[in-house]
Amino acid sequence: MSKSLFVTRLYQSKLSEAIDPQEFEATCHSIAEDDEAGQKWCEDNDFPGYTSYASLTDLPWRMPIFEAVKRELDAHVSSFAEELAFDLGEGQLTLEDLWINILPEGGIHTAHIHPHSVISGTTYVAMPGDASAIKFEDPRHAMMMAAPPRRKDAPEELQQFFYVKPKVGDVLLWESWLRHEVPMNMSEDDRISVSFNYRWEG
Repeated sequence: MSKSLFVTRLYQSKLSEAIDPQEFEATCHSIAEDDEAGQKWCEDNDFPGYTSYASLTDLPWRMPIFEAVKRELDAHVSSFAEELAFDLGEGQLTLEDLWINILPEGGIHTAHIHPHSVISGTTYVAMPGDASAIKFEDPRHAMMMAAPPRRKDAPEELQQFFYVKPKVGDVLLWESWLRHEVPMNMSEDDRISVSFNYRWEG
């Protein structure tokens, strides 16, 4: 008899119909067009496409649709924290930062984690049919040592990598230490997402 230990959770849900996908996408494009500081940061750092990560930290304050998205994300994160059995004491999980990603054809986001946060995630604004999925890595991967590879038909919880092909409006949440990446966007159209981090305020 065996059991699963040290489980890694991946939360998946959707934004409500109150968030208009077309308005959300148009707002992201509008911000990207006006954000000269963000455009310069992307150019200086060879970042493919556009991100507001280094330039705008107050999107929920700037745009009503981002404030509405934040309220929904707060509820999703609260549900996920309960699923994870977090003991927050007198504290709470609070949005730390939220940013736009516009990934053009050929663009990638290399593997990374989100230090100093508790829960990270992404909601999807535009996902062309052939746009890249998001790839998650088994956090034990670097410690496998002499282990043989897993069979291709191994259950998903035993795979060393796991891919999710999200749809517009999907919300994905994970613990911030979970390594993830976005492989190359093979679509001619932009892949647009909004990512975020939540910290624990005790």
